[in-house]
Amino acid sequence: MLGQSIALTLSLFSKAVVVLVNPDYEASLPVSEKSNPVTRDLDRASAREIVRMLQTCDAQMLQDDACSAYQRLLSDSVVQTMAEVAERVAVILKDARDSLVVLSGCGTSGRLAFLLASSFNRVLRQRNQREVYSYIIAGGDRALLTSQEAPEDDPSLGKLALLKRCEGKTRVLFIGISCGLSAPFVAGQLDLCLQQPDIFTPVLIGFNPTQQARDDAIPGFQFSFRGLVQKMEERLRCQTAFIINPAVGPEAISGSSRMKGGSATMIVLETVLSAAHAAAFSHTYITAHIIQQHLRSYQETLEVTYRDSDGISRMVEAAGKSLLCGRRVCYLGWGALGVLGLIDASECNPTFGAAFEDVRGFINGGYDTLDNQEGPLTAMGAELSIGHEDFLHQVLPSLNDQDTVILLYTQLDDVQHVADTLARVRQKMKNIHAVFHQVEGAPASSLQQWALSTKLVLNAVSTGAHVLKGTTYGNRMIDVQVTNSKLLRRATRLLQSLSGKPEVQCEEALLKSIYQVDQLTDHIMCSDVKTHTAAARDRRKVVPVALVCLLTGCSIMDAKLHLERSTVVRKSVEEVM
Repeated sequence: MLGQSIALTLSLFSKAVVVLVNPDYEASLPVSEKSNPVTRDLDRASAREIVRMLQTCDAQMLQDDACSAYQRLLSDSVVQTMAEVAERVAVILKDARDSLVVLSGCGTSGRLAFLLASSFNRVLRQRNQREVYSYIIAGGDRALLTSQEAPEDDPSLGKLALLKRCEGKTRVLFIGISCGLSAPFVAGQLDLCLQQPDIFTPVLIGFNPTQQARDDAIPGFQFSFRGLVQKMEERLRCQTAFIINPAVGPEAISGSSRMKGGSATMIVLETVLSAAHAAAFSHTYITAHIIQQHLRSYQETLEVTYRDSDGISRMVEAAGKSLLCGRRVCYLGWGALGVLGLIDASECNPTFGAAFEDVRGFINGGYDTLDNQEGPLTAMGAELSIGHEDFLHQVLPSLNDQDTVILLYTQLDDVQHVADTLARVRQKMKNIHAVFHQVEGAPASSLQQWALSTKLVLNAVSTGAHVLKGTTYGNRMIDVQVTNSKLLRRATRLLQSLSGKPEVQCEEALLKSIYQVDQLTDHIMCSDVKTHTAAARDRRKVVPVALVCLLTGCSIMDAKLHLERSTVVRKSVEEVM
């Protein structure tokens, strides 16, 4: 049916070589912010080499703890905590009166909170059980589809959102996700949970050791994220708070927690919630062995996915060519895979400075299928038009063979509808690919494996395409949008690393680039982080401009003109070094 497209039927196995990372490597940085030695020369790699690097990085998620200085996903302590949290979920599933399980996060973490809450509520509906899962994302439902990073810095917003969501509930299991143990929005929610232990039991999921949690004071509050973690640690023994924080190794793109951080979030939550459902409805016991068995099934998923690395490489190369010539990449998805397409597309703007038209996701049934809390958002902007009909009428007429379209579906979806959609797309273009999953019998666990597999493939496509376009420097997000305090700090560290200049000089260069001035005024210097990130929201190439200025001493205007001569950031920068 797919003709010239690529269908990925995930049914075979391969092994990835795991490269270990010394904990003393970039010792001043938390694990989630370190650069991964595996991808040091990512921006010089071919599509095939990019995919192999990503395979190696992803394999680090489930490496044995004997090989690491930090606890890992398969460590006994992590497995035991996951079992304890699963028991708490099972208790609520068995008696859901006035109870709720809330999943909350910012950016990718919030989007995955939505995906998992929706997926497991759907399972409950199929069993004629009361829904118990709810999600919160910083910035509201608009943040499911577009970057809304400013609210991540406001712990008061997080606290208010949790209070509103849990109104009238007497028992709440709150699961806050912050990959770097750093998000103020989630910190405010954890603080509320600690203040009201009679109602809330807090669970923190992240991927740094607790001593690497963000330690600077949160504006407007008398605590840091690390201080909150320490309070939670005091309650671990009596099991009134839980922390699940395995290290999964540095990201392939330094600091890009949408990748391994997001994948590990899916693995942890799917494992915990699946074990809880089995205990509540199938009368099985929750044991460390069951949890570990479930985790190891994801090792198989990784191996199976990358078995078709040639197919993934072809999609990466096609998408990269599209972006290089100023064209588009579009995901057309069905069901949960469609949601993953929306999620991956939404992450390209904050990660790579991409325009919203560059990579877009569309889902069959639009908002009816998405089933988000706030309902249709189309009136808020064209970028929030997400249905297949939106694609067919608004986007497809302008596409040609230089664009890339990728279909996302499984054997359980309406394959005839897939064929009809494909036929309409083929009338305009031939550069069509597919991620397609099938297995005999299609057990329920396959849906979870398919979701993770699809996420890995889409992350590879969007990351690889932007690398081939030239928007990274080595394995660094050089064109990152500086739209919250976390990204402002990351940009400063990046400038220090690449220029070798002192921190103060890098901060000043960054502010000059944000405000487009060659001299900083007293007003700028006295402004707070919120003001700086608001000013940076509509800027492009903030970090590359600052880097060129640092290396050459040139003006902001000259740096911008220099960068406009080449789409490849590393090439532009190396010309002035």
